[in-house]
Amino acid sequence: MTATVTADTMRDRFAQVTSGLLEDDPRLAVVLADIGGSGFADAKAHHPERIINVGIREQLMISVASGLALSGLRPIAHSYTPFLIERPFEQVKLDLAHQGVGAILVSVGASYDASDSGRTHQAPEDVALLSTLPDWTIHVPGHPDEAEALLRDAVAGDGNVYLRLSAQANADPMPIEPDRFHVVRRGSRGTVIAVGPMLDRVLEASAELDVTVLYATTVRPFDDETLRAEVHAPTVVLVEPYLQGTSAMWVSEALRDQAHRLLSIGVRRMEHRHYGTPEQHDVAHCLDGASLRHRIGRFLAG
Repeated sequence: MTATVTADTMRDRFAQVTSGLLEDDPRLAVVLADIGGSGFADAKAHHPERIINVGIREQLMISVASGLALSGLRPIAHSYTPFLIERPFEQVKLDLAHQGVGAILVSVGASYDASDSGRTHQAPEDVALLSTLPDWTIHVPGHPDEAEALLRDAVAGDGNVYLRLSAQANADPMPIEPDRFHVVRRGSRGTVIAVGPMLDRVLEASAELDVTVLYATTVRPFDDETLRAEVHAPTVVLVEPYLQGTSAMWVSEALRDQAHRLLSIGVRRMEHRHYGTPEQHDVAHCLDGASLRHRIGRFLAG
């Protein structure tokens, strides 16, 4: 099973909700680098001074967001994942983290939603890269409703937040809490952590397995408290929609006092030199339902 692409996408919901919040919150501002401008056309007509398009200058986008934060505003910077995280990483590190100011980075494209645009528009390394910086909150919603809830929570705060949006989504939202894992079901043979849009596939792949399934929409900070409380067998499977093993260290740290086995599943550490659809990329990286069923089942069998 592949995660569905909903008519109401996370990106659509982001633009809609942010446009509404601009009406209610005078400290909110949006910084764009051309991408995403059409979603804010109406809002820009009403708030031209708080929607800033710097053109195709991603480093400047982050620096402008930092300047707005230094002036007391709550900026949101928005673009495709590689243009928001990878290209301007030095500005993210210095202009935001080092300056001690907070912004919200909202990406689209996930790991390879824009697979037909080639490697330039793919960034499965984003969460791993941003995790090298301290004090970032990283949200990976699996449904537009979850994206909205996490966005509203981020706007109300002051810290640095990364909201990773995807075109793929689970069929139904979960009753999530920011910074906490949601217990979807409990079992006795192992624990599977499904991150964001991977939940539906994990549930289908493990439907006949006696395992606990935890759902993560916030991966930094990592909810080690819930993981420790719900691990009743020494077998853990981590299923992430980005670079394989990104949160492996955090799982091991959470369970440092317990003997355990860990299988990390995610986008493989390889250069996949093909175009095709996101679903075809899922198959290439063994993230489709059938591959997950085989890999999880085999690992549980020992």
